[in-house]
Amino acid sequence: IIAGEYKRENLPAEAIVGLAVSSGVIEGRARVILNMEDAAIEDGDILVTSFTDPSWTPLFVSIKGLVTEVGGLMTHGAVIAREYGLPAVVNVENATKLINDGQRIRVNGTEGYVEIL
Repeated sequence: IIAGEYKRENLPAEAIVGLAVSSGVIEGRARVILNMEDAAIEDGDILVTSFTDPSWTPLFVSIKGLVTEVGGLMTHGAVIAREYGLPAVVNVENATKLINDGQRIRVNGTEGYVEIL
């Protein structure tokens, strides 16, 4: 068993850390959506959710960034975000609780963190 802790430095003090899966930095309005039936996305919103699956794909044409609570480099949201050129951070623990619907956020898909502005 290999165990350890990965320490990241030079992050903003209030950064909510996750895994960078699609590069770029974007700011916008967070839309916290817990299930597809409640999706009320407007062009330019940043989708914040627990996870995505193929049923969420139609939303990706309208959003400009993605934050999920679970995921990795090859999960659905990460792959589709790269395909659409959207900055994305996944594996952000408690993202849907820490980020409120409508808050302005910055997603840093290059460094792997989210900031509430």
